[in-house]
Amino acid sequence: MSLRGSVRGPAGRQSGFARPRRPWWARLLRTVTGLIAVLVCLGLALFGILLAVTPSVGNARLIARQQDARHDAVYPGPSVPAKFSAALEATEDHRFNEEPGIDPIAVARAGLGQVDSDGDQGGATLYQQLAKMLYTPGRTGIGVEAEQVALAVKLKFSYSGAEILRLYSDVAYFGNGYYGLQAASCGYFGHRPDRLTWPQAALLAGLVQGPSADDPVTSPSRARAREVHVIGRLVDTGTLTPAQAEQALRATIAGLLAHGGHGCRR
Repeated sequence: MSLRGSVRGPAGRQSGFARPRRPWWARLLRTVTGLIAVLVCLGLALFGILLAVTPSVGNARLIARQQDARHDAVYPGPSVPAKFSAALEATEDHRFNEEPGIDPIAVARAGLGQVDSDGDQGGATLYQQLAKMLYTPGRTGIGVEAEQVALAVKLKFSYSGAEILRLYSDVAYFGNGYYGLQAASCGYFGHRPDRLTWPQAALLAGLVQGPSADDPVTSPSRARAREVHVIGRLVDTGTLTPAQAEQALRATIAGLLAHGGHGCRR
C-alpha cells in the first residue's frame, strides 16, 4: 500500500510529498522572465559578433579628410561653436552626452512606431549618423543599420564628445553644395561659424536631416518651419528661455541670408 497522499499528521491533515502547484500567473511570470533572459543573451551575443566583424573606427579622421578633399571642403574645420552644438544636440540627439553611442529609449520607441514628445521619430543618434556618413554612405537596409549601431558604439568609446561633434560638422552636408559647417556658414551668412547667431545656428542644425527639402534658398517656408522646430527644442532642453526664442524668431529667412557669400571659406 502506497504511503503517498495517505499519511496524516497529528491534526489529521494530509502530509504527502507532492508540493502545492504554483498559481498560473507565477508560472507565466517565470516563463516570460526566462524568455527575456534568453533574448538578452542572444542579443548580446549578436552584438558581440557585430563588434568583431565591423571595421575599426581609428581611421575616422582620415576618412573625414578624404571626403572633405573630394568636396573641396576645409579640413579640419574650426572648432564647433557652442550655439551650433547646442542646436544640433537639441534637435538630433538630446541624450548625446549620456548614451553609449546608441539611444535605447529612442530605439525602442522607433521599434514601436511611436513619436517622441518633440515630434521626431527614429532612433539614430549623432554617433549613428556620423557612422553612416563616414562608413556606409549611400547604403541602406537592416544589415547596414545594424552595422551603423556597432560603429556608433565604437565611435563613442574612441573619441570625445567634442571630437565627434567636430567630425560631424566637418563632413555633414548642408545643401547648396556646402559640405561642412565652415562652408555652410560662409555660404549662407557670409561669416565664420564662431559668429553664428541663435537663428542661424538653428537654421543650420535643422538642415542636416533634409538639406535639399529644407533648402532656405529654394524652400524658405520649409526652412523656416524647421528653424522654428529647432528653436522650440532649445526651449524644451532649457538652453533658451521663451523670451530668447521669441527674439531669435524675429529674424526672417531672407534677413538671415541677406549677407550670404563665399568670401570666408578659406
